[in-house]
Amino acid sequence: MSLLIGAITIGLILALLALGIFISFRIFNFADITAEGSLTLGASISAAMIVAGFNPLLATLVALAGGFIAGALTGIIHTKFEINGLLSGILVMTALYSINLHVMGKSNVPLMSESTVITYFEDLAKWVMPGTETISLLGNSIPAKDIVILASVFVIVSIFGALLYAFFKSNFGTAMRATGNNQQMIRAQGVNTKTMIILGLAVSNALIALSGAILAQFQGFADVQMGIGMLVWGLASVIIGEALINDKSLGFLITGAIFGSVIFRLLVAVALRIGMNPNDLKLITALFVFIALVLPKILKKNRMKGIEIK
Repeated sequence: MSLLIGAITIGLILALLALGIFISFRIFNFADITAEGSLTLGASISAAMIVAGFNPLLATLVALAGGFIAGALTGIIHTKFEINGLLSGILVMTALYSINLHVMGKSNVPLMSESTVITYFEDLAKWVMPGTETISLLGNSIPAKDIVILASVFVIVSIFGALLYAFFKSNFGTAMRATGNNQQMIRAQGVNTKTMIILGLAVSNALIALSGAILAQFQGFADVQMGIGMLVWGLASVIIGEALINDKSLGFLITGAIFGSVIFRLLVAVALRIGMNPNDLKLITALFVFIALVLPKILKKNRMKGIEIK
């Protein structure tokens, strides 16, 4: 049961990554590979600052700002210099690899002995449930701190999901969504579409970096390789969420991305639990993404055939 709680917690942390991918991929139809560098950037900034003695909350906010700058840089390269979007992301991601190494000073920074945001959540568990070490759930004893950490991360993700919904419902956010749908139309309304794309990618990567910062503090280390394959993870979360929710309204899409991340993490955890080699994790991820992409199309074709037969 503890493994299940841990998997759900990681799924919620990576839901912030999924929300970032949702902005770039679904709002702007932009496969932004900067995400793989931004997630590591968030982890490296937060880890380096925490080890240096800075407050974990400040370190996490600076990590978020770092992701914002990285995303804006990708947008500037794409819009101002008219470089292909995918190539723009690759350029920034490649540069971020060296930047992350410089930020950390080495390839891996341990945080097990440091005070982090997760430590605050553990202290909260002691305050909320004094003297309670474990909680019985479905016949299993679970550390009380794990439950509080899960609840705390859920609250954080819910807040950012609600803020994202409110933002895209505002006039500015509506203009940003319109930029992704029809640039010519919104440009005719006097909106600077280049600025919208830059800001959209900046917000996207800010959320991704935040995810990396919290993930590093939860796992107890930051590693320069931890962002590899995370773009696919985020895409899988968004696609799985859309397939499950089956509603194209903004609120349901955001909710779907969050739940898609949790479900995807659980699928990976189950695959490893039944004995699959951890070295095959990326292969498992690619397989799940493939199924998530193909299955809805197959189901749609079958429904159409059923209608034709009738």
